[in-house]
This record gives sequence, structure tokens and C-alpha cells, in this order.
Amino acid sequence: MADFLSNGVSALLAFQRAIDTTSHNIANVGTDGYSRQRAELVTRPPDIKGNGYVGSGVQVATTRRMYDDLLAQQVRISTSSFNSLDAYATQMDRINNLFGNTTTGLSVSMQKFSNALQDVANSPASLSARQVLLSEAQGLAERLKSYDSQLDGYGTQIESQITSETSEISTLAQGIADLNQKIALAGAHGQPPNDLLDQRDRLLDQLSGHIDVSTVRQDDGQLNVFVGTGQPLVMGGEAAKVLTIQDRYDATRQNIALQTGSGSPVEITANVTGGTLGGLLDFRTQILDPTRNALGRISIALASAVNTQHRAGIDLAGNLGGDLFNIGGVEVLKSSANTGSGALTVTRSDVSALTEADYRLEKTATGWSLIREDTGAAITMTGAGTSANPFIADGLSIVVSGTAATGDRFEIRPTRTGASGISVAITDPNRIAAAAAIRADATAANTGTGVISAGTVVDATNPALRNAVTIEFLTANTYSINGGPALAYSPGAPITANGWSVEITGAPAAGDTFTVSDNVGGTGDNRNALALANALGKGLLDGSTTSVNDAASRLVGRVGVAARQAQASRDAQSVVKQESIDSRESVSGVNLDEEAANLIKYQQAYQAAAQMIRVASDLFDSLLAATRR
Repeated sequence: MADFLSNGVSALLAFQRAIDTTSHNIANVGTDGYSRQRAELVTRPPDIKGNGYVGSGVQVATTRRMYDDLLAQQVRISTSSFNSLDAYATQMDRINNLFGNTTTGLSVSMQKFSNALQDVANSPASLSARQVLLSEAQGLAERLKSYDSQLDGYGTQIESQITSETSEISTLAQGIADLNQKIALAGAHGQPPNDLLDQRDRLLDQLSGHIDVSTVRQDDGQLNVFVGTGQPLVMGGEAAKVLTIQDRYDATRQNIALQTGSGSPVEITANVTGGTLGGLLDFRTQILDPTRNALGRISIALASAVNTQHRAGIDLAGNLGGDLFNIGGVEVLKSSANTGSGALTVTRSDVSALTEADYRLEKTATGWSLIREDTGAAITMTGAGTSANPFIADGLSIVVSGTAATGDRFEIRPTRTGASGISVAITDPNRIAAAAAIRADATAANTGTGVISAGTVVDATNPALRNAVTIEFLTANTYSINGGPALAYSPGAPITANGWSVEITGAPAAGDTFTVSDNVGGTGDNRNALALANALGKGLLDGSTTSVNDAASRLVGRVGVAARQAQASRDAQSVVKQESIDSRESVSGVNLDEEAANLIKYQQAYQAAAQMIRVASDLFDSLLAATRR
């Protein structure tokens, strides 16, 4: 009877614990990060009674947390990837809308300027057409500057977000460290502190949304958390701080560092991946910086193509055209770690050789080395770095002055300020050089069939460009220039002098003459305006293979494709993330139907155990009553 009573009591206590656990599950059905718990019932050690063992009831071995480490890790990985892609795609949408806008987009702005050039070519003497051209040139310059300003603004916002992300990561890391201490202390009693473990996993899930993490479990139940390529963020009860430090070249840019205890911060920017922070860093280096450089290169090419051609024409006053656009210079940033007095003067020497990359020039023990920052490739330089013999590389001319110390570094941004520094150089429509600087004519008395082209300017800086020149045919196959030596005639072959070039075709006769002279008074001449309109379509960049228009279209297309790819990747990762969450919830989530069934089961078992105790009590009362007779 004592065993009967003991079994009933053990069952009553066990099923009470099971009911408590079930009610705990039901109460936390809406708690984020909660893992379903289950009371694990086991038989108590039996007692030996004569010729056999007699069971001694039931007990709760532990309250088991329904949790799968692999599924939890998959959720963190998918969350980290999704948040990274989401941050990346969100920023990409902004740039795509900036350049792809059908009203204010880059291609539209370029086309308006081209149309204005064509209108001047159609009516070269029209002041209204010239004024429209100046307005469109001003509008294009302002649009390019606006693009760069907005990109710069995006960069400022990203820097602010990066600072916010690092602060949140540090807070979460400290929270995990604090829970590690509580878990180790609670686990010393022999039972897992399930609710504390859930709280820690919830913080880990949140942390993985900010940065990619990996974990290692200690014997005492504490988790060590690592970021990047194995940098320790949490070690037991101690948490490092993730903070921002100024870039050594650009004080407006934030890099990521890890500080343990009172030690010095260690930069880990290149090792940070995943999460919102990783997505922001990827966008900054893979999209924002290259896009600003590409926009600057387009601006530089635009100014170079238009200015070169504009200088080859004459305005309504008969003066040679000057620059139509002003353009910003090369940006040079000195490392804050430099110890020497070295300085750089960098100019663009060849627009066709310019790339969209930034460079790092470093003083070595044997000289100077130039590194392309996006690829890390070493760039070959010619020259000695002096004013008389500058370093030449990738379209740049580099002059070093002062005394640099070994290890001193400079960052060179050849195109970054191209868009921000562009402006229109003239305001008077009369100064638009729509006419060609020279004209070529055949003498009316010529007897042959020779025909001379209108001529083109190949060197507007030649001081004799507009001097009158006579080309006289000595024979049908030879000619002289201004009475000079006889030259062989080949129909259609270029004839060059004084910075211009013409072609004569047909069969000139001996004594035929042709003149190349100043196009003074050529107010109706539109040859240079046509050349200006065509200049945007001629190869200039990438070794004279890519035109300004092509470069602009390529940038818009590249941004658009990247935005669509980012959106597709984000959407696909969203599905992966949800599937991983569903898989985890199938193990750890609370199912109310299941808990309701368990509640009824344990309630009935509890009532049965209580009935057992009642029966034992009645039997004991009967026994006592029998002994009193």
C-alpha cells in the first residue's frame, strides 16, 4: 500500500510538472524566439521485493528544449544573407531611379544637349538656338553635379547607417556575453536553463541580421561568437566592441574595427560579410564608389570631347573658340599615417587611358609603386616622378615633391571629382564656335577636275592655323605649298599644314591652285557645330573605343542590370530564409492543437494519479478500522 501511495504521489508530481510545462508552452505561443519545451518522463528506479522488482513510479528527468542546432544555424545564415542582399538592393534601387528616370535621367539629359548642338548646326547664326545650347549645357552640367551630390548624400547616409549598425552589434554582443554568464551559473545545477538559452539564441538571430557570425559552444554551455574570418566578438562572458574608425585617407569615411577590452581597435573592414552591415559595405565598394568614378569619367570625357572640338572653331566675332566646359581636377588624399613631407601633383594626361578605378601610390625602399585599389594589381609607371619627367600611368601624370618616408601612401582618385567640378565656361551665345576656323577653295580658273574638301582642324593651338596657304599643282602628279618643295600627289590623301588637314580628289591640271584660309565672316558656317554634335558619338574612352554617349548608356544599363539582379537575389533569398524559419518552427514552434491534446492527456493522467492516492487512502483507512476491532 505504501508503494501504491508512493507511485500515485510520483505520478501526481510528474504530471503536474508536465501540465506546468504545457501551460508554459501555451503562454509563450506568441513569444519571438521561444522554443517548445517538453517534460521528459522516466521511470523511477524499481525496488526489489522478494522474487522480483516492483516499480516505484515516475519522475521528470528534465525539461527538454525542442531545438535543433543545425536548423537554427541555417536560419542565421539565411537571415544574414537576406539582410545583406536587402540592404544592397535597397540602395541599388535609389541609384537606378536616379539615373534611369525618364525625365531627369542621364541618357535623357545627354540627349537634350545633343539635340541643342544639332539645332545650332541647323541654324548656326541663330542667337536663340545658341542660347538654348548654353541653357542645355548649363542644365547638363548641373544635372551631372546633382547626380554626384546625391551619390555623395547616399554615401553620407551609409556612413551614418554603418555607425548605427556597429553600435547595435556591440549592444547585442554584450547581451550575449551577459546571458553566457547566467547560463553557465544556472547550468551548474545540472539542468539546462531553457528560457535563458532561448533569449541568447534570439540575440544571436538578431545579431546575424546585422553581420555574419559563427559560434562555438563551450563545455559549460557558453557560446563563443566570431565574426569576419574568425575575429572573436564574444568569448564566454566577455564581449568585444565593434566600432567605427576614420579611414586613413578620407576622414568622412568610416571603417570597421574590433576592440577587445582596453586594447587598441583592430580594423576588420575587409573581413566583414553578411547582414545589413556587410550589405552596406558591399554597396559602398562595389557600386557607390565605382558609380561616382564612372560618372566623373563621363563628365571628363564630355568636357574633353566638346572642348577639343569647340577650340577648333570660331565664334560670331571671328575668334577661335575656347573651352565650353570647366572640369574638376584629380583628387589626391594623403594617408594620416604618413611621416614624411612628400606631396603629389596629379593631372590627367590622356583621357582615353583613364579608368574608373582609384589608385594607391606607396613609397617603397627602392622607389614608388602604384596599386589599383579595386583589383590590387600593380600598375607599371614610366618616368621619374619629377616635373620634367613625371610618372605616367593609366592616363595620369604624377609629380612627386618633398621628401616621403618609406611606407608613406597617397590615394589618387582620377575621376571622382569630374562630375562635381563641371561647369559651363561661357555665358555669351555669340562665343559659341559653330563655324570652322578655316575654309578651303578651288580657284575658279582651274582647268582640271580636282576637288578640295572643306578641311578640318587637327591642332587648334598652331599659331599659323588661320594663315592663308596656297596649294599649287606643278604637274598633274605634284604640288607645292606656298611655293615650297614639290610633293607627290595621291588623290584623297591628306594634305596637312599649319594645324589643318584637307583632301584633294580628282585630276588637277598643272597650274591649278587651291587655297586654305581663315574662315572670317563665316557666320553661316555650321561645320564645327556638326563636329560638336558628332564628337559625343566618337570613340574617346577605353583607348578611343568608347564614346561619351556609349559610356553614359553603359553606366545607365549597368546600374539597371545590377538593380534587377539585386532584387532577384533578394527575393530568392527571402524564400530561402522563410523555408529555413519554417523548418526550425516545425521542431521548435508551439502547436496549440498539440499542446491542447497534451493538456487533456496530462489532466486525465493527473486525475488518475489523484484517484490512486484516494484509493490508497481508503485502503489505509479500512486497514486502520480493521485493527481497531
